[in-house]
This record gives sequence, structure tokens and C-alpha cells, in this order.
Amino acid sequence: MGGKQGDHNEAYGRAAKYDPSFRGPIKNRSCTDIICCILFLLFIVGYIVVGFVAWLYGDPRQVLYPRNSTGAYCGLGENKERPYVLYFNIFSCIVASDVITVAQNGLQCPTPQVCVPSCPDTPWAVESSQFSMTVGEVFYKENRNFCLPGVPSDMIVLQSLQQELCPSFLLPSTPALGRCFPSVNINFTLPEFPWINNSTVAQGVSGLLDTINARDITVRIFEDFAQSWYWILVALGVALVLSLLFIFLLRLVAGPLVLVLILGVLGVLAYGIYHCWEQYRTLRDRGASISQLGFTTNLRAYESVQETWLAALIVLAVLEGVLLLLLIFLRQRIRIAIALLKEASRAVGQMMSTMLYPLVTFVLLVICIVYWATTALYLATSGQPQYVYWVSNASTPGCENVTVNQSCDPTAQSESLCPGLMCVFQGYSSTGLVQRFLFNLQIYGVLGLFWTLNWVLALGQCVLAGAFASFYWAFHKPRDIPTFPLTAAFIRTLRYHTGSLAFGALILTLVQLARITLEYIDHKLRGAQNPVARCIMCCFKCCLWCLEKFIKFLNRNAYIMIAIYGKNFCVSAKNAFMLLMRNVLRVVVLDKVTDLLLFFGKLLVVGGVGVLAFFFFSGRIQGLGKDFENPHLNYYWLPILTSILGAYVIASGFFSVFGMCVDTLFLCFLEDLERNDGSADRPYYMPKSLLKILGKKNEAPPGDKREK
Repeated sequence: MGGKQGDHNEAYGRAAKYDPSFRGPIKNRSCTDIICCILFLLFIVGYIVVGFVAWLYGDPRQVLYPRNSTGAYCGLGENKERPYVLYFNIFSCIVASDVITVAQNGLQCPTPQVCVPSCPDTPWAVESSQFSMTVGEVFYKENRNFCLPGVPSDMIVLQSLQQELCPSFLLPSTPALGRCFPSVNINFTLPEFPWINNSTVAQGVSGLLDTINARDITVRIFEDFAQSWYWILVALGVALVLSLLFIFLLRLVAGPLVLVLILGVLGVLAYGIYHCWEQYRTLRDRGASISQLGFTTNLRAYESVQETWLAALIVLAVLEGVLLLLLIFLRQRIRIAIALLKEASRAVGQMMSTMLYPLVTFVLLVICIVYWATTALYLATSGQPQYVYWVSNASTPGCENVTVNQSCDPTAQSESLCPGLMCVFQGYSSTGLVQRFLFNLQIYGVLGLFWTLNWVLALGQCVLAGAFASFYWAFHKPRDIPTFPLTAAFIRTLRYHTGSLAFGALILTLVQLARITLEYIDHKLRGAQNPVARCIMCCFKCCLWCLEKFIKFLNRNAYIMIAIYGKNFCVSAKNAFMLLMRNVLRVVVLDKVTDLLLFFGKLLVVGGVGVLAFFFFSGRIQGLGKDFENPHLNYYWLPILTSILGAYVIASGFFSVFGMCVDTLFLCFLEDLERNDGSADRPYYMPKSLLKILGKKNEAPPGDKREK
């Protein structure tokens, strides 16, 4: 199993040969995949240009700030002291269209809107005795400055109400997203006016109450976060400590832990076999057979027939037998996997800075996502707002000749005789230089998002691989480990291998975009597809999913080879694949053992934090004192779920570093077996635990070789 191992399997390439000049990650290297590097840099420049164009033509104020009926922003310019918009008849917002359409149109609806300094806090309605009075007497003198701008104070109130220049009623409201929404407890009878459709109002009240209840839930959620955020941070700190503790304990208990996990899987399968047998025996005694049931689309009905449990019993028994055979015949390789897990824990302990690198990756990912979201927002608001005429009742006298949906200017004074005619917001224009290419620019932005995200992840994998490879190929640990290995690997990767990382990220991006496109097509055509078409679509999606998983696996190992040898992406991917195929059994065992162990670690961290958060936030832990008293919450499950999600993210970040360390050490171990034979001139670099498992030894201390 020394340097001649690969000679027995020429189909997967020749084994790596001994190189006396090899000292771990090669320092004298050159730039790789230059063409892809130039393409990636040009793409980034174009991505920046797209952001500049979006910033030049876009106006996110159209989303962030509400508009009044004249098109002016509330809270800006002349309305700086009037940050809120008041809807004359907010119920028309609910029945005019569905909530999603209203949100996409900037929360606009076919009713006059006016900017106000504050939302009304008391209910009020125009009385019939006030119809003959003037606007100044009813509204302005009573500090009800809720009429549209420019309404003269000597106008008759009835006329202003018919033309919807002033509100006929006010409801106690609270501001949300710059809009005045009625308060939760509405105990107020709406007035009956001939120009108001009461049935529409009744429908609107029902829909509005649902919206208000949803908003009230949102307010309570924010209150809970405000009361419990520091305890959530404590829970995340506990997750951090548990993750570090689990990795450090692997040095001491990796073997027993793996054994317990394997026996646990065997035990679960054994219980499954027992349960299936009991169900099968019970149904067999009852005579419940599939011949009596026949064919049905109700899958739950098959639980009541004996053949279902018999088939499940056979499958579980086969799995149990296969796992036992693997445990017997592959025990040597399982011991190698355990030794590599211990060595990975040791490597992480020697280079604690690697545990902080996920923060760098997280910051870079946030920058990529924020830039894309900002650019997309600016592009979406690059058109000018369009306004059209609208009237609630076209049969009203004077409105017969009004052309509805015709373009209009909200700032112009209307001279129409049609009461209630308004110039309302319709949408954003689709004409212009940016609008003609808006779809292509958004596609460019999506491509930029996926490519940059995958490149950042690739950068992290390659940098960590370079650092951990430096650990493995050090003869005397920790004396021979380079100073600042993580920083050196980071600089080396950015300087020489930006193009290779971009190449691998581009391949993965294209597959992911293909999956997204297929999902979109399937969503659009789901109602028109027959069973055969759905089956074909499902097969395509399954194939793309498998392809994405394979590319991620291949890229990960290619980045390790790039970090060690500094060759281009294709050569590194080929060498990594051939090396793994020459040791396919070891790869399978190590991959499954590592996945099982990391899954158990995540389960331990997330489960521990979840249980602790549940007992604390639900008030089941008593006697902690006032300083540790659980906060009073509306929904105590909310901080529990937040703590669990945060613990999962933290555990995933730490264990991703540990998993990268295991994969890197494993490839180095395989290369070590092929390069060296344990002689005085070619001693092994692997730790003594692996030498003992393999029944090998170094004939001379590694230091003798280094001194030559």
C-alpha cells in the first residue's frame, strides 16, 4: 500500500510519484486559468456598471416613501413635516385588488391620499347638518387638515365630499410603513353617503380586520424581539461554546463516539425491523391483504395491508445486513476515518484562526447579497410613475364621456364635471433606455449574485485547504507549521487562483440557474401538464439536483488540489477525481462516518440550545433570581425558534471548517501513501496513529530527511 498502490489500477491514472522537492503547499507557483480570471474581472466591472446605471436611473424612494394623490413624496421636500399618508377610504385598498398587487403598486389604491403630519387619533364623520357649511369651517378651523392641497376654504363641504377633495370620515389610526392604518379596536359606525358603496365598505372592513390582525401580530413579534434579544445572544453564545467543545472532544472520544453512532444506527434499524414485524403479524392475522384493497391513489390506505409492512421489513433487514457486513469487512477503514477525525481536531486546535474564517465568508456573502438587492431595487424603480384617470362610478351624471385609464398629470387641476374623477397611480413606465433592457439587466444581476456567492464559498474552501495542508505536510508539529498559515493561504489563493475559483464557481452557477429555470417553467406549466410531462419534468429536476451535488463534491476536492499544487482547475479536478477513485472504499467510509458525526454534532448543539431555550423562555426554570428572570413575551416560541436557527447557522459554520479539514487531510493522507514508503529517504508524513493502524513505520525520523 505504499508508493505502488496506484499501479494496480491504471484505469484511474498512475499513483503520485515521489518528489524530493515537495514540501507541502507549493510556494513557487504561477497564475492559473488566466482567461477565466480576466472574464470574471470583466464581469465584475460590468456588474459595477449595472449598479451605477441602476443608481443613476433608479429611485428607491418610490418604494420607501409613500406618495399622495399629486405624486409628491410624503416626508420629503415640501412635505418634509408630513411623513404619513392618509387614505380617504382605506377600504377601497382592500377590495380594489389582492394584497400582493397592492403591495407591488407601492400600496397605492383608488382613493385620494394626502400627506399628514400625524394620523388621526379619534373617530369623526361629517354630519348632515355640516353639508351646507364651508370647508374652512368644518375642516380647517378644527385643525382637520386632511383635505387635498389647494382646496379653497370657501368651498361647500357637500361639493368637496362629492368630488372627494376632503374625507367624509376619519378613523383612529396608527402609522405603519409611512401609512395611516386604522387601529385594532374599531368601534365606530361608518356614515352612509350616496357616493360611498356600503357593500364595498362592508367587504373592505372584513379584509382590513384581517390585515390589522396580521399587523398586530407583527408588532407583537417586534416587541418580543425587543424583550429577548440579549437572551437570544446568550443562546447563540452557548451554541458557539458547544460547537468548540464538540470539536475539541473529538481528540479524546472520536473512537467511542463513532462506535456509539454506528451502534445507534444499527439499533434504529433493528427497532424498525421489530416494528414492521409486529405490524405485519397483526395484519396477517386479520387477513388484511392488498388483494382486498385493490389500487388506490390514497397512499395512507396501504398502511392497513400486510404486504406494505412485509416489504418494509425486507428492506430494513437488507440494510441491517449490509451495514453489519460493512462494519465487519471495513473495520480497518473505519479506524482510519476515526484517526483522521482525531487529527483534524488536532489541526483545528493548532490553528484556531481557521474557526474565525467563516466570519470572513459571512461578511463577503452579505456584501454580495446586499449589493444585488440594492441594484435590483434601483433597477425595479428606474421607470417614471404613470398616472391614469379613475372614477368609482362611471354611471354618475357628468362622467359619461370620461375616458378611464387615460394618462393624466396628478399635479394639474382637473376641470372635469365628473364628481369623484381622480388621477391615480398605475405603475412605472416600461419605455426608455433602461426599461428596454431592464429584464436583461436583472438577469445579469442574478447571474452576478450566484457567481459571486459561489466564488466566495470557493475562496473559503481553497484558503482553508491551504492552511490545513500546511499542517499535514509539517514534519514536526507544531514546530514546522508555517507562521500565519491561514493568511499565507489567503494571499496565495487571491494572487494566483482567482481564475480557477471563478471557473469552478461558473460551472456550478450555470447548473444552479438551469435548476431555477426548470423550477420556474414547472411552476408556470403545472396546471397544464399531463402525468407523463410531470414525470419527465421530475426526472429532469432530479438529474440536475444530482449534477449539482456532484459538481460541488468535485469542486471541493479540486480546490484542495489547487491549494496544494497550484495547478489549474481542470488538471486539479482530474487529479483529485482519479486519486479518490483509486481509493473509493476509503472515500465512501470516511464520507459517511464524517457526515454521521457532523450530523450528530449539529443535532447535539441545536438540540441542546433548543431545550435550554424552551425551558428558559417558557418559564420552567425557577429560582434564577431577577437578573436571570425570563422576559414576559407574547409568543415565547419565537425566541426559541430564533435561537435554534441561529445555533444551526453557528454549528454549520464551525463544522464546515472541520469538514474541510477532514477532506484536506484525507487527500493529503492518500497522496502520502502513494508518494512515500516509510524508508529513510521517503518517510511518511502521517501521524503515528495512522502508521499503527496501517501496520507501517518510518525507518528513520522525519527530521533526518529534512536536514539533508
